[in-house]
Amino acid sequence: MSFNEMKSGDRVREPYKDVLRWIESTDPAVLLQKHREAETLFRQIGITFAVYGEGGDTERLIPFDIMPRIFTANEWSKLERGIKQRARALNAFLWDVYHRGEIVRSGRIPAKLVYQNDAYERAVVGISPSHKVFSHVVGVDMVRTGPDEFYVLEDNCRTPSGVSYMLENREIMMRLFPALFRSNRIMPVDNYPSLLRKTLKSVAPPKCEQEPTVVVLTPGSANSAYFEHSFLADQMGVELVEGRDLFVKGDFVYMRTTRGPRRVDVIYRRIDDSFIDPLCFRPESMLGVPGLMNAYRAGGVQICSAPGAGVADDKAVYTYVPEMIRFYLGEEPLLNNVRTWRCSEPDDLNYVLANLPELVVKEVHGSGGYGMLVGPAASKKEIEAYRLRILADPDDFIAQPTLALSTTPTYVDQELAPRHVDLRPYCLVGEKIELCPGGLTRVALKQGSLVVNSSQGGGVKDTWVLSN
Repeated sequence: MSFNEMKSGDRVREPYKDVLRWIESTDPAVLLQKHREAETLFRQIGITFAVYGEGGDTERLIPFDIMPRIFTANEWSKLERGIKQRARALNAFLWDVYHRGEIVRSGRIPAKLVYQNDAYERAVVGISPSHKVFSHVVGVDMVRTGPDEFYVLEDNCRTPSGVSYMLENREIMMRLFPALFRSNRIMPVDNYPSLLRKTLKSVAPPKCEQEPTVVVLTPGSANSAYFEHSFLADQMGVELVEGRDLFVKGDFVYMRTTRGPRRVDVIYRRIDDSFIDPLCFRPESMLGVPGLMNAYRAGGVQICSAPGAGVADDKAVYTYVPEMIRFYLGEEPLLNNVRTWRCSEPDDLNYVLANLPELVVKEVHGSGGYGMLVGPAASKKEIEAYRLRILADPDDFIAQPTLALSTTPTYVDQELAPRHVDLRPYCLVGEKIELCPGGLTRVALKQGSLVVNSSQGGGVKDTWVLSN
């Protein structure tokens, strides 16, 4: 039985009482009108997402749910402490494995899992970014299973996407339901761009002698997340650039402008590691900046997040994060991982193969809901096909139990119905650690579905954190 975040039996939970009163006093025709207005606004703004591997138009409008998800101040306080703790430990791990590798030497995590990981970048070894921060934006994917039960599903340390949805969700809700915002004390999220800019400036390299110049580096308008790249650059008041707009001279990076070259101190990159510098990674890349890694190593520019940060995103590495917290911070984890079986280990592999119909199995490098098996929702044919994939390369898979994700009220087919949700808060790490009060709530719009990814039929909704 899934935990219903709005109701416990016939009792409405406190944070939802005001919203439910508003719903019950509102004509259903008005709700339908608001739903259609939200769709129109998303279409006008141009918020879409990419669906890969399909024919026809791969750009789709992301479904937006007009019903908010609500957390109390106490609930959020607990999450905030746990997320910040996790972000500190992940950055300590990244610093360590690109320097002395003490956690590996101590036997707390297998060397193979780190140093033979596809996301581990040897070109980064020995580089010392400002404040020892490798991951400047940490997206922690979480689920709820009870009143006080929260679990971390995975960590995103490279370039966690979706923050533009979080901001636009709030903007649209405030335009459509001003009365609800007047009657509830909801913590703002619209200061996220200024917090991000502040974080990026705080990690400017030591060789920066004046007010740091920050840019957002995008692969270009053909990229599926280009809307977010341009949105964040605009909101921060910084330049959106492509690789061809930058060049390296000596130890520094410069931006081409109509007034001549301008030195760049901090690059918020939204390009994958392998494309960022053709002299260091893929030589055929036309997206990156030749010589960028040399300038980075020399301390002339800061790259956020650092190349190589993706080793902390690996779903097998994820299983060791509680041990990282104990090892680096000397603390017990405030947030729990989901029980996870590593198919690279014989006993775990045997258990997974014997229980595939009950488990969720994921590729360790997978994302976006692709390449995974949801055992209870899969056919026998799909399960057997996946079994062969696991047997072909066990190291490439982990498995987790099928959790009873919490549900929130969702506007579906012109009525409210419970649907499963997850949460991605965004933690900014620089000179200080800041957590935006809210995050991106993704919702599985299909009845009974546990897959919330937009690419797999999910939608998004606004996330409210009440100030008291």
